[in-house]
Amino acid sequence: MAAVAEQVESASMSAEGFIGRIPVRNLWLLMLYASDLFRTRGIGKIGLEDNPDDLPDLVAEILAHAVEVRQRRRLSLGYRSRNAVINRVRGRIDVLTTERHQLMDRGLVACRFDELTIDTPRNRFVRAALESISRIVQRKDVAHRCRALAGGMKAMGVSGDAPTRAQMGTDRFDRNDADDRFMVAGAKLAFDLALPTEASGANLLSLPDREATWVRRLFERAVGGFYEVLLSPQGWRVLCGGTMGWQIEQKTAGIDKILPTMRTDVVLDHPSTGQRIVIDTKFTSIVASGWYREETLRSGYVYQIYAYLRSQVGCGDALADHASGLLLHPAIGQMVDETVLIQGHAIRFATVDLTASPADIRAQLLRLCVPDHAMNTGA
Repeated sequence: MAAVAEQVESASMSAEGFIGRIPVRNLWLLMLYASDLFRTRGIGKIGLEDNPDDLPDLVAEILAHAVEVRQRRRLSLGYRSRNAVINRVRGRIDVLTTERHQLMDRGLVACRFDELTIDTPRNRFVRAALESISRIVQRKDVAHRCRALAGGMKAMGVSGDAPTRAQMGTDRFDRNDADDRFMVAGAKLAFDLALPTEASGANLLSLPDREATWVRRLFERAVGGFYEVLLSPQGWRVLCGGTMGWQIEQKTAGIDKILPTMRTDVVLDHPSTGQRIVIDTKFTSIVASGWYREETLRSGYVYQIYAYLRSQVGCGDALADHASGLLLHPAIGQMVDETVLIQGHAIRFATVDLTASPADIRAQLLRLCVPDHAMNTGA
């Protein structure tokens, strides 16, 4: 089976809704699962993924409504540093500038001070998201609504350039920012939805490297977000991006510098039934050419998931003693779902077909969090 990454790398952006052989609507679906919006205020329960072709319109409406709510209550203000020559002291005096230009002879002084402004990175990000998603929605009334809101924010003074994702990553919300958090989550998803569709615009992802990396990270986040929203109400605890420790008995002085940390993608715990599923997502073909067989599982991945499971046995965690593992790969038009029981640990090797319908993708992901049927029946 050819690797998904290689297929994405070797294929170009088509004009009719595909990146490589992956439908854009399914990338939108993964973006929804990976987004903060999916986890917020029950959005994940209203069936947005049932109509992925309409997803940009639905997200645009959610974002527009959130912005309207914030405008009625007034957009959040923030402080920004400013240098200005004024006729009274404000903040700290810039002595060098004041003396160099002999400002005091004219009754002026150069000052550095902080001032409240509506032109914050957060508000600029939301305004840019409204403009971005207005270009990809299908309904003209929704597009007009988004453009009007963006224009209104600009008229209110939100006129600066949109911040980068890295800059927004430093934005911190306090307990009074619940409405802003919801609005920004919608804005982030709106930006993401525009990425794979604006093939002729500034957001085109260059082939081959960036698309493969982008989809790989998207798949990992989407799996974690999907399980967090769908399984938490059923009593599951979902941990994304955790670490596991080695049971070290003795060590030399320099081993800590070179011993790798075991980092898991997703861990699912169901305390009432004693289940733990350690999930590791990959973005390569699930099988490779073997020395003596046409296809074989990738040995490095098998050793990795085995280490994740066996290294935690006997450390006082009952769930770890009988945990199961899942190596999950995306695939293009092919399905693999096999399980082996090794030293009391069921290890499952499965794929999710990214060319399937959204309903099938959802069903595939849900099926993988239950014990393998073939193992239970002894098939």
